[in-house]
Amino acid sequence: MRVLHTMIRVTDLEKSLNFYTNILGMKLLRRHEYPDGKFTLAFVGFGDEKDHAVIELTYNWGVTTYDKGNAFGHVAIEVEDAYKTCELIKAKGGKVIREAGAMQHGSTVIAFIEDPDGYKVELIQAGTF
Repeated sequence: MRVLHTMIRVTDLEKSLNFYTNILGMKLLRRHEYPDGKFTLAFVGFGDEKDHAVIELTYNWGVTTYDKGNAFGHVAIEVEDAYKTCELIKAKGGKVIREAGAMQHGSTVIAFIEDPDGYKVELIQAGTF
């Protein structure tokens, strides 16, 4: 067994694709529209689905808001340098909501950013966890 993907619902697929591909550097792996169901699926990731877990972006046509509830936390991504990554993300128009630094109760260097729908993405610096 292995993890294949995590699905999140998005309200503007193009904005989300821009965030995950241009700001975070993922690749659009596949995209398919389902006119009968009125939704589009786009899969993004840092590598091919046969070797990597990816993110499925689900766009339900015409839906402009979702109640995210309080159960989902975040998606985590390992980065070489969390400080530099935050600066690059901000330079590309991304939103950093917690600057890079050590965890409050540990030495792991983390940062948090937010995608266009308000989903949190944690950046974890390699070698610090």
